[in-house]
Amino acid sequence: MRIVVALGGNALLVRGEPLEAGVQAANVGRAARALAGLAGDHEIVLTHGNGPQVGLLLLQAEAYREVSPYPLDLIGAESEGMIGYLIERELVNALPGRNVATLLTQVVVAPDDPAFAAPTKPIGPVYPASEAERLHRERGWAVAPDGTYVRRVVPSPQPLRILELATIRLLVEAGVIVICAGGGGIPVVLTPEGAVRGIEAVIDKDASAALLAVGLEADALLMLTDVDAVYLGWGTPEARPLRRTSPRAFAHHAFAPGSMGPKVEAACRFVAETGGLAGIGALRDAARILTGEAGTLVAPD
Repeated sequence: MRIVVALGGNALLVRGEPLEAGVQAANVGRAARALAGLAGDHEIVLTHGNGPQVGLLLLQAEAYREVSPYPLDLIGAESEGMIGYLIERELVNALPGRNVATLLTQVVVAPDDPAFAAPTKPIGPVYPASEAERLHRERGWAVAPDGTYVRRVVPSPQPLRILELATIRLLVEAGVIVICAGGGGIPVVLTPEGAVRGIEAVIDKDASAALLAVGLEADALLMLTDVDAVYLGWGTPEARPLRRTSPRAFAHHAFAPGSMGPKVEAACRFVAETGGLAGIGALRDAARILTGEAGTLVAPD
């Protein structure tokens, strides 16, 4: 099978761990070893999140005020290259003799997407309210409450097109394990003349993973996170995991918009558009999710 595998933040950083390079490398090494068996039996394409790393890069930028802050498309490209390198290196170690490549990936969004008028995606550090107000005035940032602090929020538009899709397909068909569309991809828009321009946004990685899987005509989309399955009644005594379900069945339930919601939406979109399978679960269960032995398997109605 051709499988698009989307690695959540736990592939690089377990909750509560420091953002040290060595910690991330160790976690990526474990992820690579967990995926090695899957890559031995199937054709895999990898994508990943970048939330903590983008936050770190923004903090580092705040420490140097001699230049204007870099725009989010450049920050996204930095994180995609850094994380892609770590994953590529550890996959080469886990799969000697296999060809692995990281591809910086531009993802087109609509300049008039409603998300630009209503930023919701929190990024970077938290600020006291007075500091956030100053940043709002001086830099034009949109800010929103985050607990007792305030945080920068940016638009999260829908991904429409992956510019490097044909290149990714060529590499996959040549037997290369491709790491691409990291962090949802680098957000760009097309001008009326057809030129590519970066834009201030962060694309949801699960939505981009579904778009990638549809574009590559994958047989399965596998989203790996730090939760072992999709749960109904999450956080309550009645919580129970869903083991096998369908897009139609999912339509009767609501899930947290900032965590499981985007994964469920991505799974339902992929299955509905392709008739393939989508799996959601823990990294350690990667191979068992698609056989229905672990995680949540989403199949056609």
